[in-house]
Amino acid sequence: MAEAAAATVVPTFNDVRAARERISPYLQPTALNRYPALDQVVGTETWVKHENHQPICAFKIRGGVNLMSQLSDDERRRGVITASTGNHGQSIAYAARLFGVGAIICVPEGANAVKVSSIRGLGAEILTHGVDFDDARVHAARLAEENGYRYIHSGNEPHLIAGVGTQALEILEKQPEIEVIIVPIGGGSGAAGTCIVAKAINPEIQVIGVQSAEAPAAYKSWKARRLLEDRMGTIAEGLATRTAFELPQRILWEKLDDFVLVPDAEIRPAVRLMIETTRNLAEPAGASALAAALRLKERLKGKRVALILSGSNITPVQLREMLSG
Repeated sequence: MAEAAAATVVPTFNDVRAARERISPYLQPTALNRYPALDQVVGTETWVKHENHQPICAFKIRGGVNLMSQLSDDERRRGVITASTGNHGQSIAYAARLFGVGAIICVPEGANAVKVSSIRGLGAEILTHGVDFDDARVHAARLAEENGYRYIHSGNEPHLIAGVGTQALEILEKQPEIEVIIVPIGGGSGAAGTCIVAKAINPEIQVIGVQSAEAPAAYKSWKARRLLEDRMGTIAEGLATRTAFELPQRILWEKLDDFVLVPDAEIRPAVRLMIETTRNLAEPAGASALAAALRLKERLKGKRVALILSGSNITPVQLREMLSG
């Protein structure tokens, strides 16, 4: 059974603008760069939003800081708990340290070692539980109920969605002529925030989501307009959700223009291509927007396209596998 939203409030464009004011003392805007070699590969004018340049090398930090800055004194005293395959956990750990809040991060067995090490280094307590993200998520929610922690769902949190929406705000302020934004989707907070901003600024902007064909729960839920579960076997842990989340999906059903699946077999070479064309490291989820652009090459011809490089937290073992393929 897919999990219902922890809150029913749908964030607005004004919430995203307010989030930018909250996070600006702590986070600098990230670069939006264009690379001739990438233009050539994609076949059109292509910009990269470098969320890999964030302090945790992932976009999620925007939401973590926005949410943590708004916790009540009681919530801060009780501490927070969440589940993550890595980047969301880093975000919450980083923001908790900023605001002096105790944080527990539940991760599944075999979680990305680079991300887990970063979470530990940021001072959060790590609990390993279950074989995948959804096992860890259910465990975190149970511990929150038993111990009184403030549970932070990685998708059904309006403050997270408003926070990560600031990435799209920066894109369109820097390059208002962007016509298409391609954004990776796991739980969907990044895509939901991007849709809120893009459609408020210019409804003609197309927002296209991308997920791995090996973990298609969000894609199938968007297509069916109802929450579904599905298999979860992708190499891209940032896209690896077995269950769709209600609040991001509600926003995506209304505002997302298209959603594509790309197999892991196309994500692997996209990691290598991102390095070759931009000299930037990308984790598999971070390279998925490029994989989608290559799949949609004919359709994108002549358009100004922005790819969100959502993160670069890749392990040396993963990187060797991507480069040897």
